[in-house]
Amino acid sequence: MKNKIVFLSCLLLMSLTSFSQSISSSPYSLYGVGSVYDSDFGMIPSIGGSGIALPSTTFINNLNPSSLGYLPQNHFMFDIGGKAIATTYQSGSRTENRNNFQFSHIAFAFPVTKNSGFSVALRPYSSAAFKISNLKLPIENSQEYYYMTATGSGGLNNFDFSYGYRFGKKVSAGVSAALLFGNTVDDRSFLVINSITTIHKKTDYNGVRATIGAQYKIDSTLTIGTTFKVPTQIKASKVQTVKTISDEVVTTVESDVASDTDDYYMPLEIGVGINKRFKNNLSMTLDYEKSLWSDSNQSELYGNFVNQDRFALGFTYRGKRNIRKYWDSVEYAAGANFDTGYLEVDGKRVNNAAISIGLSLPIENTYSALNISYSYGQRGRISDNLIKENYHKISLNLSLDGIWFVKRKIE
Repeated sequence: MKNKIVFLSCLLLMSLTSFSQSISSSPYSLYGVGSVYDSDFGMIPSIGGSGIALPSTTFINNLNPSSLGYLPQNHFMFDIGGKAIATTYQSGSRTENRNNFQFSHIAFAFPVTKNSGFSVALRPYSSAAFKISNLKLPIENSQEYYYMTATGSGGLNNFDFSYGYRFGKKVSAGVSAALLFGNTVDDRSFLVINSITTIHKKTDYNGVRATIGAQYKIDSTLTIGTTFKVPTQIKASKVQTVKTISDEVVTTVESDVASDTDDYYMPLEIGVGINKRFKNNLSMTLDYEKSLWSDSNQSELYGNFVNQDRFALGFTYRGKRNIRKYWDSVEYAAGANFDTGYLEVDGKRVNNAAISIGLSLPIENTYSALNISYSYGQRGRISDNLIKENYHKISLNLSLDGIWFVKRKIE
């Protein structure tokens, strides 16, 4: 069974890779450093992205560094995954379909002592891939309009180091340091009457962000957790070329001019979560997160950053373990999430809602598992010149567990 599942996972990863190589993402990734990726470690995509209070006992939980204090002794964990997304974009006048495959993460973790653990992870943080054609926008203090066409690519990567320590059997604390780096390429053209202005801009970003977390096990069935993501400043610099075309005459205003640009500010983010296990092998996770984007005092030409609220709920069920019956060891999951979004365009929130289901297929008698989930969600709305996204997402990740540094009992 183990060989079959490993072969199946490799086959699915190769199939997903060939599913589509479109770099198109979301038109809302036009803002800031792009659209932020969800967490896809272990069973997290199946339970609505919740898990702040889950310990890292069977998989690497990157939502809370304090979870690493519960890593099993002598176990080395490895997690890698990807996802395929099919999206339908709807506006008041047209509909467009796009497919996309995205690498989601690669990570490993291991215990440092009996009560502490360490992890390293690399994953995309945001995507700034978009394509917008002939967007009609009003000229300020005028009755006239201009038209914008824009394409973008790139985004930020997240390379983080996390450490968690458990005090006794009930309390754990942890800290994570994330290096954020990458660049975005933005090409825009503005048509005003008979004049066209084109701007080609490449912006490089780099910065460090810290996350502090804690978990408290009230009893054997109930755990609460909390996280604090520290506000930080992401340094930015750009190289820009500006040209104007009027009456078929091309004028170069700037040519590969390097300069500083406005830095990107990431806000304080506070999260709380609970994990409740019931006697019938049913577990529930519930998370709430608040992101104080308004305090970052930044805005975009076409929208504003506003405070964001996010809710996530998930359930898992596993039958009684029976080594003779494989399907009794399979874990079933379902979840839902909703967030108000951190963008406000023309006074309208760009919110997001999704539901998910999934399976965790164990590999032999270890914590190794193949995790598969399906999600359906909606983002934005069809009104006031906004765009509505309907997306189907399949997430696939392989969580591998190895036992290290154990002396043989039989030679």
